[in-house]
Amino acid sequence: MAREKYQTLTEQMFYILICLTQESCGVDIMKKVKDLTNERVIIGPGTLYSLLDNFVKEKIIIETKIENRKKSYVITNLGREMLEKEYIRLKKLERDYEMLVKGVSNNEWQN
Repeated sequence: MAREKYQTLTEQMFYILICLTQESCGVDIMKKVKDLTNERVIIGPGTLYSLLDNFVKEKIIIETKIENRKKSYVITNLGREMLEKEYIRLKKLERDYEMLVKGVSNNEWQN
């Protein structure tokens, strides 16, 4: 189910999963994404916690600890596979852009 539903990740999903390669709580994730992207990508609490809940249900991430109302999470192997697949997809987009728009040959792009 997770693989079909998350064939392509949104920017918010991608950055959440990147952040969860290290254990983090929701507030830390929002700050990391904001800092990492120079405020280009902002994830609000509603979006964040909805995605985190869905990711837990799909076993893309797991809850690692709960302190009061603060929950921490980390990415699972399934989540890492999805993140890697999305990274490869994005690199292919970049390659296609370089080849078609900038006229870079496939051989040049690989070097």
